[in-house]
Amino acid sequence: MPILNVKVSTRKSPEMTGRISSILLDLTTRILRKDPKVTSIAIEYVDPEDWIVAGRSLAEQGKSSLYFDIKITDETNSKAEKAQYIGEAFEAFAGLLGNLHEESYIYVQDVRATAYGYGGRTQEYRYHHA
Repeated sequence: MPILNVKVSTRKSPEMTGRISSILLDLTTRILRKDPKVTSIAIEYVDPEDWIVAGRSLAEQGKSSLYFDIKITDETNSKAEKAQYIGEAFEAFAGLLGNLHEESYIYVQDVRATAYGYGGRTQEYRYHHA
């Protein structure tokens, strides 16, 4: 039941939205073992003129970038899984967007089961009532 909030420096299109969501759903299911039926992905497109790294826009630098965070229940994935996820996500987006700026960020956020949930129930509640 993770939620991903994604920002990418590229032009919005249904095709790009499909490719981004496909990449993230695959990685999240395959590496982090999250159920795709309860995975949510929100994508925001940012004009490269409006994305500034080191005082210069990405457009000026001829680069692309991304930022996304994924919230997962604490203690459900190992350090190695999270490292693999970040590495493979960076490579996948480098292939998708091209010329990906190194200052592109991926944040796997571990959240407490008592403070995170969906459908009006915490993950802690779901664990104890499974």
